[in-house]
Amino acid sequence: MADDQVFSSVWARPEKIRTTRPALNREQIVTEAIKLLDAEGVDALSMRKLGQALNAGATSLYRHVANKDQLLELVVDEIYGELRVPALDDPAEWRPAVRALAHEMREMILRHPWIAPILGLVGSTYLGPNVVRLTDEMLGLLEDAGFGLREGDSAVKALFAYVIGWTMSEAAWLLALARSGKTEEEWLEQVRPAMEHAVSAHPRLARLYEAHRDASPVTESVPQDEFDYGLDRFLEGMRPTHP
Repeated sequence: MADDQVFSSVWARPEKIRTTRPALNREQIVTEAIKLLDAEGVDALSMRKLGQALNAGATSLYRHVANKDQLLELVVDEIYGELRVPALDDPAEWRPAVRALAHEMREMILRHPWIAPILGLVGSTYLGPNVVRLTDEMLGLLEDAGFGLREGDSAVKALFAYVIGWTMSEAAWLLALARSGKTEEEWLEQVRPAMEHAVSAHPRLARLYEAHRDASPVTESVPQDEFDYGLDRFLEGMRPTHP
C-alpha cells in the first residue's frame, strides 16, 4: 500500500533514517517551500518545482512527504513557529497578553498571505509541534487567569477563528493586489465606477462608501483599527466562568 494511503497526516509518518551520506531532510524541504510560497504563492508550489529548487529529484522529496498536502502541513506548522505566547508576571494582565498574541498572529498571516486560504484546509495541523506548543502555552496563560482547561480551549479556538477569519480577507486583498501589478490607489481608482454603481441603490452603503471615499487615503492604520475594534469587543466578553 502506498505511503500516502497509510499516513493521512505527515505527523503520523516518521522520518526515515538514512545510513548513507547526509541527504535532503525535512528542514531543508520546508525552508525552500516557504521561500517558493512567499515568492509565488500556493498555486506555484509543486513537488516537481520544489525538487528543482533543491536540486533533488521527486523521489528524494517523497521519502519525507507523501504529497503536497503533507508538505503544506509541515509548512503551516513552521509558520506557526513564528508565534510566541507572552509571559505573564501578573495573571490579571491576561487580556493584554492575548491581545498581543492576536496582533502577532495577524502580522504572521500578512507576512505570508498565501497561508490564509489554506489554514482551514490543511490536514492534521493540530498535531504539529509548533501548534501543540502554542496551544499548550495559551492554555497555561488562561489557566493562570482562572479559566478551566475546557473553557480555555474554547476561548483559544474562538480567538484563532476571529483572527484567521478577519485576516483572511486582508490576505486575499494583498494577493489580489500583487496579481494585478497595480498600486492600491490605481486599483481603487479602476474599480471606483463599479463600486459607485453597486451601492447606488442601497442608501446606507452609499453613505458609507461616500464617507470612506472622502476620507484620507487608505493607510495601514485603517485595517488595524478595524481589527482592533472587533478584537477588543471579543476580549471584553471573554472572562473565566469561575475566576
